[in-house]
Amino acid sequence: MKYLCLIYQQERDWEAMPQAEADAWLAECLAVGRGIEADGHHLAGEALHPAATATIVRVRDGRISATDGPYAETKEQLGGFYLIEASGMEEAVRIAARIPSARTGCIEVRPVVEFDAETSVDDGR
Repeated sequence: MKYLCLIYQQERDWEAMPQAEADAWLAECLAVGRGIEADGHHLAGEALHPAATATIVRVRDGRISATDGPYAETKEQLGGFYLIEASGMEEAVRIAARIPSARTGCIEVRPVVEFDAETSVDDGR
């Protein structure tokens, strides 16, 4: 089954980190990513630019609205994700616990609804 591991971290902590510590943190993140890949669980993953670079898109009454900035002010911002393959939630949680941000932020693990050509939208709820 596929799981999305959403990585949340306080951006200001990253920005305040001394360069040597930031380099070590990034090296650890990359090593964990390589380990998840080597274990055969990695399907995709990316880091994201800061939340301030986000654009929020809404369509209301047929009109498109685009607003700069994150959706809401939160303590922790979405910084990246892994899409993984795991046998169940228990294994997905063990994999997510390896991500360094689990120690200082949090990792949200969510099962992915997998649609096929015969699946209707109602089947995915």
